[in-house]
Amino acid sequence: MKKHSSAPFRALLSLMKENALRYAGTLISTVAIVIIGFLTPLVLAETIDCILGNEPSSLPEFLLVPIRALGGREFFRANLWLMGLILVALNVLNGVFSFAKGRLNAQTSETIALSLRRKLYDHLQKLPFSYHVKAETGDLIQRCTSDVDTIRRFLSMELMEVVNTLLMVTIALSMLITRSVKITLISMVLVPFLFWFAMWFFKKVRSSFRESDEAEGKLSAVLQENLSGVRVVRAFGQQEREVEKFSAANDDLKKKNRRLTDLLAIYWGGGDALSMGQQMLTLLVCVYYASQGEISVGTLIIFTNYIGMLLFPIRQLGRTLSGAGKALISMERIQEILHAPAEPEEPDAITPDLDGDIVFDHVSFAYPDDGVPVLHDVSFTIPAGKTAAILGGTGSGKSTLVYLLQRLYEPTSGVITIGGVDISKVDRKHLRRHVGLILQEPFLYSKSIRDNVGIALKSPEEKDVVHAADIAAATGFISRADKGWDTLVGERGVTLSGGQKQRIAIARTLLKDNNILIFDDSLSAVDTETDASIRSALRHEKKGVTTLIISHRVTTLSQADMILVLEDGRITQQGSHGELAAQEGLYQRINRIQSVLEEELQQACLAEQQAAFTGEVN
Repeated sequence: MKKHSSAPFRALLSLMKENALRYAGTLISTVAIVIIGFLTPLVLAETIDCILGNEPSSLPEFLLVPIRALGGREFFRANLWLMGLILVALNVLNGVFSFAKGRLNAQTSETIALSLRRKLYDHLQKLPFSYHVKAETGDLIQRCTSDVDTIRRFLSMELMEVVNTLLMVTIALSMLITRSVKITLISMVLVPFLFWFAMWFFKKVRSSFRESDEAEGKLSAVLQENLSGVRVVRAFGQQEREVEKFSAANDDLKKKNRRLTDLLAIYWGGGDALSMGQQMLTLLVCVYYASQGEISVGTLIIFTNYIGMLLFPIRQLGRTLSGAGKALISMERIQEILHAPAEPEEPDAITPDLDGDIVFDHVSFAYPDDGVPVLHDVSFTIPAGKTAAILGGTGSGKSTLVYLLQRLYEPTSGVITIGGVDISKVDRKHLRRHVGLILQEPFLYSKSIRDNVGIALKSPEEKDVVHAADIAAATGFISRADKGWDTLVGERGVTLSGGQKQRIAIARTLLKDNNILIFDDSLSAVDTETDASIRSALRHEKKGVTTLIISHRVTTLSQADMILVLEDGRITQQGSHGELAAQEGLYQRINRIQSVLEEELQQACLAEQQAAFTGEVN
């Protein structure tokens, strides 16, 4: 996808338009705060120069008219408390508008963050399976949390600083020039350097923030991967290696953040030096001209106050620009998700009954990324209601077959039909609702066993949940668990064995209205006796349901109505157990090996029993 540098900026503007009324209120509050900020030293200067002193007033005519009506300078000298009351009132108003600005800012930014998170999560649900296969979970989480928060902070705290800066600079300059053009020019000597410094900082910090943000995403991915695979890490004693991997990512993030911090230190230190230097120069010039009688004490107060009000927003400009740079980078990263093509809408898709024969007609497939063919001209038919088993080595394309059947991928060529209907014309949700897929490594939620089994339905009946668990041979271990059905399984089912997880996954799939059931090596972690029990229960309860079983266990394969042997993406053998056991090929070799192993195991068990019996007799 081609990137456009203006796209993140337009996206931020779009978010602001959605909250235009709140931003209007924030803008009004900001303008009021700035005006009040300038009025305070102006009132103080008028009090010193015109009321306590004898200098002529510098106020505009429309303000002098009501003052004269009240009695002019003499009236305010006699009622000096009024000037104090005005200063208090200005500060109270400043507090009111500051509260309104903060509240509106918070409401706006949280609303935008809420909207962004919803859009991201909604779009992630619609992205194709192929996207999630390639994406790093930790990085996606970082984009949905840290990057959203970066945008929220910019829109709540830094955006209005732009308005604040423009207003303060404009008002300060206009009021200072009317007092003394010469001193104003002297007071602006270092301002161009501040502007240049701010722009330099913006360019540097933007690229540095991108590097830091990406490094944080990689660290999150390493952490998420380690926590998800904690059982494998412990089983293979890889703790030290994982610590090294985490340390490398952590050190990289530290270096990137250090560079970012150095830039911030340079900018704030340099900005402070320039600002303080300019304020010192202005103060010295004003003191000199006041001592010479060229300006009044009130003018000195105004210059020393206003120059700080002028320099502070310019100095803050770098921070505002850096915030804007961070927000644009974060928005760009978020848009990479939002602009990723979702599974296309299918307004003309059909929702037929999926209870007919499954037919693969000259189907070939290659994954989009590498284009390497995985399936080559695969053709077979599974009659409705029958059980088909698939045997094949690693990488032979077994799982790809079932992914195609659920339309997680689309065939490169050829057609897949169910009951004579091309599944490419069937609504994806409808198809997946009626084609149950149970994986070898099922995903369980960090909920109770009851919630995990009943998760496919909004409000499952208790008897249905228990019945599904009975079929999956899961009731036994559930009843022995600490809290029975209310036992929490931990994240990804970490507290359960592989076989227990598989049986819970089978049970929850059985609660769906399945026309087709696919077991993708999902009986591999259960013992032979439990395997046979589950298959027997399925044959009895799910009559008429077409079943596909991927397995390497011949005792499982032998019970199927038909067996497909897949090698290097091609169907090399097809038939019943008896037919394939008599043919030269992969199935016969595996059958012979497993038969020998089972015979040796039986002999070993028999010898152990005989030895035990002999010991008891003696």
